[in-house]
Amino acid sequence: MQDTQLFNEGFALMGLGMGFVFVFLTVLVIVTTLMSRFIGRFFPEPSADATAATPRPAPAAQDDALMAVIGAAIHRYRRDRRR
Repeated sequence: MQDTQLFNEGFALMGLGMGFVFVFLTVLVIVTTLMSRFIGRFFPEPSADATAATPRPAPAAQDDALMAVIGAAIHRYRRDRRR
């Protein structure tokens, strides 16, 4: 094979591969958009009034215990890494 023929086949293969990727990504975007519209139409999000009716109080005691555990873990990590 001559060099020009080899380059031509290489460019043809490159164009075919890039074209395939472009078509695949275009189809992927279109399908994702259609699925999003489908989900939005048949499974709508609940209204804000329904979610505001059940507020959950934040468990302060659990947050304090969690902060203490995280603080202890950080202290132990820093103590062990000094060596």
